[in-house]
Amino acid sequence: MKGEYCIGGASLLSAVAVLLLIFVHVGQINTSTVPYEISMATLNVSGYGNALNLAFKDPIQGLYTDDASLPLGQGLGLRQEYKFGLYSYCAYVAGSAGTCSNHTVASRFEPYNAITADMMLNYSQYSNYIFADTTFQNSSYLGYNSHVAYYFLLLGTLFASLALFTGCLRRTFLFFISAALAILSTIFILIGAAIWTSLVKKAETINTMQISPGVLDGMSLSYGTGIYLSWAAFACLTASIVPYMLSCCTYRG
Repeated sequence: MKGEYCIGGASLLSAVAVLLLIFVHVGQINTSTVPYEISMATLNVSGYGNALNLAFKDPIQGLYTDDASLPLGQGLGLRQEYKFGLYSYCAYVAGSAGTCSNHTVASRFEPYNAITADMMLNYSQYSNYIFADTTFQNSSYLGYNSHVAYYFLLLGTLFASLALFTGCLRRTFLFFISAALAILSTIFILIGAAIWTSLVKKAETINTMQISPGVLDGMSLSYGTGIYLSWAAFACLTASIVPYMLSCCTYRG
């Protein structure tokens, strides 16, 4: 295979990976169309109120709010769905009608804290009892590891961008650098994506948790599109390594 084809293929794969990682980073920075669709994890709590009603046999009033403009974390009512990104999380009452938290670099994934901060005190006390000793409630564990995962994804994004840039300069010695950067980026993206995958998987136990015999808790936690995009970027970067290395030997510029 000619060097020109090798570097062309490697550059294309790197460009796709960088684009995917950019999408990962913009997830949930606001409620507009593209960020709304991208998150690292999605928590649907629309059935929690009914579950409490079935478990305690009491009317559940004031648990939710229908006002999408209300600020988060003020005990003003649960939203139907919470989506968590790398810089903030957003809560939605219907479709993309919602609001987001303040933006923070390496935002911590703390779904339990997010929802209980929106509840009135009595409901948060119920929740403390219901979710005691679960990974879902262990905000220090989820928050710390998601914080670490962010930096792996950030470094992976930076190294992937540098690999793309150096590869486009089309110099034989720079292809060695591009290959090395692609390898580093692949490692960092792998670690970051694996951490996030593990965190969501462990917290998913709430999906089948019962708050009383025969009554599920009415919550559903799932992987967000950001995790799938991260794994796709990892695959593209892995595939780019070989053509970058071949370019070192075959390119004649």
